[in-house]
Order: sequence, then structure tokens, then C-alpha cells
Amino acid sequence: MSVNDDLPWIAPTLSLIRDADKRGVPVIGHCLGGQLMSKAFGGVITKNPVKEIGWGEVACVGAVAAEWLGDGVENTAASSAKFEVFQWHGETFSLPPQATRILQSAYCENQAFVRGLHLGMQCHVEMTESMIRLWGKHWADEGVAASASVQTLEQMTTALDVRIERMRQVADRLYSRWIQGLKND
Repeated sequence: MSVNDDLPWIAPTLSLIRDADKRGVPVIGHCLGGQLMSKAFGGVITKNPVKEIGWGEVACVGAVAAEWLGDGVENTAASSAKFEVFQWHGETFSLPPQATRILQSAYCENQAFVRGLHLGMQCHVEMTESMIRLWGKHWADEGVAASASVQTLEQMTTALDVRIERMRQVADRLYSRWIQGLKND
């Protein structure tokens, strides 16, 4: 599905995101969720030049990335760190007004953005082994051949424990920073 599809739940979801923003409630989104956030805040969703499926390297961008990821990602300064995340998308978002890019990849310029308290991601830092194996069963449905940006299920599941653990460390940093925006009212 696409955020651009005429589905009955999209307009109410966009309104909910904008309402949360007005109330100062942090919003987080992965992939379709990040695209919904971008659109709600004035961005546009378009076809990515290539599909990204499987593990891919992303790079931190700028000082705001360091604020969200801290130092120590693979023992480098977070503002220049690179690490693997899981991907499964054919579309991407533009940066909405007042948003700052914090992650990018070779195949998708906007991998994550922050906008105030909000965190929108194109990548999937939330993945588990069972999710990857389940999604991998649908690989053929994507209708694309393996390439530099698309992995087979065998490639996706190589060194899976190590990859997930490394990604989990990044996810923990992102989620910990995002949680700071929650209020105890």
C-alpha cells in the first residue's frame, strides 16, 4: 500500500498525527508510519529510485543525528557513523517543513528525520528475527531481482543474530531519545 492510496483510514491518521503535534505529543513512525508523518507535516511521498529490501547501510547526518544517537555508534562520532538497518520499501518521503534529516543511505536520501519531538523513519530498526523470516516469505511478491539494494531471503538471514543485536543498540538509542519527549501529565 501507499500513503498516496485512497484508503479510508489515511485522512484520519494524518489528522491524528497533526493533532498530536499540536498537543506536544511525540509521534514515531517506521516506513509507512514515517511516510504518514511526512505527509501530515507537508511532505510528499514518491517512488524511490530503487526498492530497498533487506539489510542496508545508513549514515548519520549532522549534529542533530548526534543528539539522537549519541556517541559510540560503532565507536565513531554519531554525526559520521554508519550502521546496518533493515529495509523494505519502494517509496520514500521528502523532508517536511521544519524537519531535519538524521539518516541517509546510498539508495534513499531520507532514511530518518526529526521534527521537534517527532521521529520519522523509512528504515525498520524495530525488526526481529521472526519478522524478517515472515516478510522474507513474501519476497517474490515484490517482483524484483536481487541487486545491490535488494537481498534474497538467504542474504537477509545471514549473520542474523549479530545484525539484529547491532541494530537493536541503535534502536535503543533512538527510542530512548524519543521517549524523553513524553510528558508525565
